[in-house]
Amino acid sequence: MAKRFIQLSEVSEVLDISAAQAYALVRSGELPAIKVGGRGQWRVEVSELENYIQRMYTDTRTFVSSHPFGQGIEE
Repeated sequence: MAKRFIQLSEVSEVLDISAAQAYALVRSGELPAIKVGGRGQWRVEVSELENYIQRMYTDTRTFVSSHPFGQGIEE
């Protein structure tokens, strides 16, 4: 059975970012997450991480197509 939730350390591995950057994404609300347990450890639903990745692809495409150096570059 596939895991529904992953730890921030796994998020940072998937995105190849630091743990601090993963934490910042969660704290800002950019990447939805929940706090669980007595120590309030963060967990990210795998589907939310995938949604975040897809949003970043869309945002990047928009940025590249609107950027002067991106004009005329085909995907």
